[in-house]
Amino acid sequence: MRRAELGLALDWAAAEGWNPGLRDADAFWTADPGGFWLAELGGEPIASISVVRYGPGYGFLGFYIARPEWRGQGYGLALWRAGMAQLGERCIGLDGVVAQQDSYRKSGFTLAHRNIRFGAGQVAALAAAPGITVVPAASLPFTAIAAYDATCFEAPREAFLRAWLSLPGHVALAALRDGALAGYAVLRPCREGAKIGPLFANGPAEAEALFGALAAAAPAGPLFLDVPEPNAPAMALARAAGMAPVFETARMHTRPPPPVQAGRIFGITSFELG
Repeated sequence: MRRAELGLALDWAAAEGWNPGLRDADAFWTADPGGFWLAELGGEPIASISVVRYGPGYGFLGFYIARPEWRGQGYGLALWRAGMAQLGERCIGLDGVVAQQDSYRKSGFTLAHRNIRFGAGQVAALAAAPGITVVPAASLPFTAIAAYDATCFEAPREAFLRAWLSLPGHVALAALRDGALAGYAVLRPCREGAKIGPLFANGPAEAEALFGALAAAAPAGPLFLDVPEPNAPAMALARAAGMAPVFETARMHTRPPPPVQAGRIFGITSFELG
C-alpha cells in the first residue's frame, strides 16, 4: 500500500465492525511502512492485509479483508500467501474473528486465548487506591514507558509507541506507586466512542486507577476495553465498571511467542496490530 491507501483498509475494517480509532493510520504506518498490502484486480483494490514486522522475531497479521463481492475466488488467499512470505520465519500473531478461526488453524495457527471486547454507554466510577498517583505519560521519560511496554508486548515497538502516546486526541497516562512506574494506558477516540488500549498495570489497583482516570477523560459515546480472557482480574474490572461483552477474537500464533508478563495485560493495544 501507499500511505493514503491505508485509510481504505480502515474503512473496510470499520464496515466489518472493528471500530478503528480516528488516528490509527498514523501510528500503524509508523510501525512498519512496508507492512500493509493490497490486492488489485484491473487497478481496483479488492483485498487487504497487514503483516507488520516487529524486529526479526515477531510479526503481527491483521486487516485480512476481501471485499464481499470478491470472496471465495482465491484473491484473498493469494494475498495471504504473499503476506505470510513477507513475515518469513518470525513467530506470527493475529486476532481472529470467530468465523475465521478454523481457517487460521488450517494455516498453522494455534489458539493462545480469547479476547473479549467489553463496552458500555456509561461506565461506573473506579477510584484510585491509596498510594497510587496517575500522571500524564509525557511527564515520564519515554524510555521508562517503552521498557514497561516491552514486558507486556512480544517485541520492541518504539516507533509505534511514540506515535500512539502522542497522537492528537489520544490521552496517555501512567500510574505511579510510591514514585515508581506501575503501569500505563492510552485512550483513543474511535469512529464510535473510544477505546482504552493498552491498559498495562502491575495489578488490579493500578489498572483501576488508570481506567478510572481515562474513563473520566473519554469523549461522549460508548467506551470499549479489549480484555484477554485468562486475566481474571481484568475481566472483573470490566464488569465492575458496568461493561458487557460486545465482540470477541482469538489471539493465535504460529509458534510459541516471546514471553510476556500476561498478568499485567488488562487491555490489549489493538486487534489490528497486537
